[in-house]
Amino acid sequence: MEGALTARDKVGVQDFVLLDAYTSESAFLDNLQKRFSQNLIYTYIGTLLVSVNPYQELGIYTRSQMGLYQGVNFFELPPHVYAIADNTYRTMCSELNNHFILISGESGAGKTEASKKILQYFAVTCPMTESLQVARDRLLLSNPVLEAFGNAKTLRNDNSSRFGKYMDIQFDFKGIPVGGRIISYLIEKSRVVYQNQGERNFHIFYQLLEGGEEDLLAYLGLERDPQLYKYLSQGHCAKESSINDKNDWRTVSSAFSVIDFTEDDIENLFGIIASVLHLGNICFGENYQGCATIPDTHEIKWIAKLLGVHPPVLLEALTHRKIEAKTEEVVCPLTPGLSVYTRDAMAKAVYGRTFTWLVNKINSSLVNKDFTRKTVIGLLDIYGFEVFDKNGFEQFCINYCNEKLQQLLIESTLKAEQTEYEMEGIEWEPIQYFNNKIICDLVEERHKGIISILDEECIRPGPATDLSFLEKLEERVGKHAHFQTRKLAGPKGRKRIGWMEFQLFHYAGEVTYCTTGFLEKNNDLLYRHLKEVLCRSRNSILRECFLVAELENRRRPPTVGTQFKTSLSSLLEILISKEPSYIRCIKPNERKEPGKFDDFLIRHQVKYLGLMEHLRVRRAGFAYRRKYEHFLQRYKSLCPDTWPHWHGPPAEGVERLIKYIGYKPKEYKLGRTKIFIRFPRTLFATEDAFEFSKHQLVARIQATYKGCLERRAYVRKRQAAIKLEAYWHGALARMEAKRRKWAVQIIRRFIKGFINRNKPLCPDNEEFIMLVRRNYILNLRYHVPKNVLDKSWLRPPGLLENASDLLRKMCTRNLVQNYCHGITAERKVLMQQKMVTSEIFRGKKEGYAESLSQPFANTRIDEADIHPKVFQILSKENIQYGIPVIKYDRKGFKVRQRQLILTQRAAYVVELAKIKQKIEYFTLKGVSTSNLSDGIFVIHVSPEGNKQKGDAVLQCEHLFEAVTKLVMLANKENVVNVVQGSLQFYISPGKEGTIVFDTGPEEQIYKDKNGQLTVVSIRMKSSDLSHHHFGSN
Repeated sequence: MEGALTARDKVGVQDFVLLDAYTSESAFLDNLQKRFSQNLIYTYIGTLLVSVNPYQELGIYTRSQMGLYQGVNFFELPPHVYAIADNTYRTMCSELNNHFILISGESGAGKTEASKKILQYFAVTCPMTESLQVARDRLLLSNPVLEAFGNAKTLRNDNSSRFGKYMDIQFDFKGIPVGGRIISYLIEKSRVVYQNQGERNFHIFYQLLEGGEEDLLAYLGLERDPQLYKYLSQGHCAKESSINDKNDWRTVSSAFSVIDFTEDDIENLFGIIASVLHLGNICFGENYQGCATIPDTHEIKWIAKLLGVHPPVLLEALTHRKIEAKTEEVVCPLTPGLSVYTRDAMAKAVYGRTFTWLVNKINSSLVNKDFTRKTVIGLLDIYGFEVFDKNGFEQFCINYCNEKLQQLLIESTLKAEQTEYEMEGIEWEPIQYFNNKIICDLVEERHKGIISILDEECIRPGPATDLSFLEKLEERVGKHAHFQTRKLAGPKGRKRIGWMEFQLFHYAGEVTYCTTGFLEKNNDLLYRHLKEVLCRSRNSILRECFLVAELENRRRPPTVGTQFKTSLSSLLEILISKEPSYIRCIKPNERKEPGKFDDFLIRHQVKYLGLMEHLRVRRAGFAYRRKYEHFLQRYKSLCPDTWPHWHGPPAEGVERLIKYIGYKPKEYKLGRTKIFIRFPRTLFATEDAFEFSKHQLVARIQATYKGCLERRAYVRKRQAAIKLEAYWHGALARMEAKRRKWAVQIIRRFIKGFINRNKPLCPDNEEFIMLVRRNYILNLRYHVPKNVLDKSWLRPPGLLENASDLLRKMCTRNLVQNYCHGITAERKVLMQQKMVTSEIFRGKKEGYAESLSQPFANTRIDEADIHPKVFQILSKENIQYGIPVIKYDRKGFKVRQRQLILTQRAAYVVELAKIKQKIEYFTLKGVSTSNLSDGIFVIHVSPEGNKQKGDAVLQCEHLFEAVTKLVMLANKENVVNVVQGSLQFYISPGKEGTIVFDTGPEEQIYKDKNGQLTVVSIRMKSSDLSHHHFGSN
């Protein structure tokens, strides 16, 4: 509990006793609202639990939650209904005494749900044996049956209990639930015959019509539509979306089989339920004498069949009354109004007594045959204080019951407080509180109380009315301080009290009751004639409910008020003999909306539940008390003497602790086993100081703990590393020894194989030969020639020479094949030209070897480099090749930059836009060039052609290419002449020129003094010549 104090500003305190302003109703409500806004629906007042209905699922009733609260000290965890249940159970088991839990509150506040949760907690957490499983299931399943027959939809609650219920759960000495007993109080029988607008009759009627099988309904003479029955249609809400009658019917039906109902019991029970519906549909007429008649006897026949009575006898009992004189009986007819009263009285009596039979039947199934001593936990789920706009006889009885229970609560609380003070040796300080015994006496005092006056008025001869009852009250109790009527009130009070009303000043405030209907509801008479009919019924349940002995007893039966007073008195005797626990249920709003907190409505309930009075009594002494061990365990860190361990008695430790903190003498008292703190603010200050020191302690503890963890981790890692190293070193050594052994064996086999390598294949050399083959093949893949010209090849070992030759041929064939497949048509033409070049120049002219690696081009002049005029002229002949050349004049050997353009028909020497010379291929006589590395070649033409100017002396960089393309276009490959020393060329008719070729240190072309053209080339080295010659091949 103390742990929750740190968040008290946000979620309030979880025990109202710790409120500073405990006398302030506003502070009480503010704390309740803070907790409700955080979905904290439970709050304590000491050991009393205040529960606010959340109207939603909060997920706080799971099995894990049950386990959390099981066996835990009451104040250790946040408030919960499970804490109340567990504390009651543990105290019962340890002290072997009886307990009860009283659950009260308005309709819709969650009383029934709270009792269910307590039962579920006991069912799950208590020890259980297979043989006692049936008793547990019957105990749990009695709830849906009693709810079906005793609960109804009201304006305030869709599942409102219309009766008070006390349930005893019996436990053996081991704490195992072994049986139970249920007592019901004041079922609202008037609901059977009348419902207010927006309300329904008891659930069982609607469940039967909605979920019953067709055969069952046909047997009972019922239709599914509830609107067909008067007793079900007065509230105009037979169908309700929030209620699933069909599912509830299935639950009730299965519960009957577990609770040990026989088929006859179920048949008779639903026969009675159906007969009530048929009763409501009986319509009375009036004859000429003003007496009641029943024109349509259809419903009478069904009732007679279902109840096992004769139809004429039942008909007479509903329309006539039997009056007994001293010596004779007289049957008098009833008026229609009295017949309606008789019908309704029969319906109420039949249903009310059947409900009592149902409770007794359930009790008989729960009874434990073992008569050893047992302890008991009682659950009292009873109506809370009720104040409506119009309060009648029912509210009077309910509020009288709450007065008695409030009296019990205050007395038990005072007694518990006084006992605790005496046990702890602390002086008891008398507490001033409102003792409501004076109000209880006003209601129940013999011969003088309101119930006695009401009974007198009911049985006295003469015309007794509700007004005469009110007048007698004014006469007999008019001077009582807590009683008032309009006649007795002052001028201001008269406006709030009607002429037929009286007012009582209850512990929870004033309530005004309307006396209309008091006498009728208190009498609740069933005419003797009808009793006789019901006593002779063949329905076994009715025979148990209406005994023949009842007819023989001539005394007037006790009134409802007297019965209720007697049953309440016996209930209080039961409760007084047990140790109490209390749950007060509060409804947060009228619309059942989650999260809505209606301040006015809750203030009203806080008042009528007597919570402020209970808090005042609980806080009159000390607000907080705790055992020394628990207090010291929590707060010992606040004092150096008690931290971290206190080795002396806990009481001395607490005394030293509070002196160090600075408690003042008036703030606390030290008992024998507990410390008592008077003011909540003292506890709050202690808790705040603890919260502050806790962070420092936590930081220190964390640092120490982390250091300890790291040291432990380091030691573990170091030990693990040493062990791993040892194992690893051993593993490595073993692996190395194994590897060496393997290596020795391999080397031995290798040497043996090497020695025998030249022998035929045998076991001695097989492995060696396979290894040699494999290694050679694996190495060969990295030395395979990449192209056709690459003649390299990995040298094979002697035993693989044949295989190597075959592989080399296959590789060469594959390379050639791949090379051939990769040659394009264009490249093929160029290679053919290379072949022609080889035939012409190989071994004849220097520089040929260097040209081999240089591919021929299609042309050396782009179309853009040819003058447009020339291009226009030559385009008709289809230009095949062009190259820039240097032309030497035939006479003076002057250098001219020209273009040599070859077409399909002729060769042209072009100067810009002018064709200087045209050499048609048929006039081509030959082409001469030297055997040296110069680029000079002479195109010889036939002198017979008049158009020819003479031979053309040209020089170009790509001589081999140009000459080859020229002779191939002219189709005269054999006219090329490679000369040594000099050559003659034709200048003009009868005149020739000479070109002398020589070698020197540098290249030169010049006209010598003899008028000859001298071309000097650099002589290539002999090594280079031999290399290139090898390459040309």
